[in-house]
Amino acid sequence: MADKCTLCPRNCGVDRDNGKIGYCGQTDKVYVARAALHMWEEPCISGEEGSGTVFFCGCTLRCIFCQNHQIVLGKAESGDKIGKEVSIERLKEIFLELQEKGANNINLVTGTHYIPQIAMALKLAKEEGLKIPIVYNTSGYEKAESLQILDGLVDIYLPDMKYISKELSKEYSNASDYFEMASKALEEMVRQVGEAQFDTRGYMTKGVIVRHLVLPGSTRDSKAVLDYLWNTYGNNIYLSIMNQYTPMEQIKNHPLLSRKVTKREYSKVVDYALSLGWENAFIQEGETAKESFIPGFNGVGV
Repeated sequence: MADKCTLCPRNCGVDRDNGKIGYCGQTDKVYVARAALHMWEEPCISGEEGSGTVFFCGCTLRCIFCQNHQIVLGKAESGDKIGKEVSIERLKEIFLELQEKGANNINLVTGTHYIPQIAMALKLAKEEGLKIPIVYNTSGYEKAESLQILDGLVDIYLPDMKYISKELSKEYSNASDYFEMASKALEEMVRQVGEAQFDTRGYMTKGVIVRHLVLPGSTRDSKAVLDYLWNTYGNNIYLSIMNQYTPMEQIKNHPLLSRKVTKREYSKVVDYALSLGWENAFIQEGETAKESFIPGFNGVGV
């Protein structure tokens, strides 16, 4: 890694190699909060066996409503540190162990600030027999140049497209350039992996699924996101419209974010997607906005 870190759009320029902490909240030492089979991704990712999910500590976006805020901060409510430091060698072993447990894929969650280390670990693991698809699961706030390090290593990109509005992305994620960067990143992802491919079980082996989390009071921006994705990619990518927004303790007094998304709000966004012509889309049904869907980040499997 360069002395001045510019891996993500923050371009904070911190010398993470020498133990200094970047905007992401991490040095260059890889910390993993959880590595285990995960059942709560899209059906074509989790399947019946589960996705071999590796949750990395830290985050380059740090949304104020984040349901995984403990691993973003790297510490629990008690103040105890979350996650374990792993070497590139150990990260390689984790990938192979998850494959041995029957994982449908390796699912890398919020690894932007560790892209060089992840790439090295993947190369080593593939040399030692890692064959299942690699999923890169991200907020979407990426630099296309950094994603190029993963070209040929990642099979499935699973990015968010959170906002179009500069005002919302500034208020909620301190990133008024979110859409500018996320749209360029998505273009690079599609360039790398192309159209979706599936195995005989219906599990995705290659392609892009763009997630959009519907937020309370923000259906207008949600529709703008869908317009952009449809007009740019149409059914060449898959869409996942999520209703699982969970008001967390740190946001309990916010005028909008302190409540769940209503059924009417979610239905508006889904109906709009259908009116555009989306066919390759996932929607959520039932009660998914529960803290019970948020796994415990205590170093499991690390």
